[in-house]
Amino acid sequence: MKTEEATAAAPDSAPTKQGWKCPLSDAHVHREDVRKVWKECQEESFWYRALPLSLGSMTVTGGLIYSGVWKSSARFGPFPKLAVAGILGFAVGKVSYAGTCRRKFQEIGIQDGPGSWSRKGPSGPGSRNRHCHHECEECKKKTQSVPAEQA
Repeated sequence: MKTEEATAAAPDSAPTKQGWKCPLSDAHVHREDVRKVWKECQEESFWYRALPLSLGSMTVTGGLIYSGVWKSSARFGPFPKLAVAGILGFAVGKVSYAGTCRRKFQEIGIQDGPGSWSRKGPSGPGSRNRHCHHECEECKKKTQSVPAEQA
């Protein structure tokens, strides 16, 4: 029993189900950090991109309708065109902030940004494992020695 407890206490010496675990891939990311970055991304994308683009596109559309370049609807007036312009501006603003948000997630240790732990991850459906994206010399030696020991 003591040998099992000793190997469980030393994770570097015990192989996992799929081979040796890389020590750098097991970096822990706190949920509060993820929540904080996610909230920050949502707020900044709204205030700095989505709202200005939405208001700007509605202003341009209103100007085009007012000057007569575009005609307003006989039944609803200018409101449908203004609403579509606002929605499109909002969507473009949110999407345009995705790269910045991805960089913020990479800074806290999540490699692919939000959604990287989705159902169709790198190790199959339903996987929520994060993987090591580098190969250190120690990891190479351990993975080469595992098949030799099993044979």
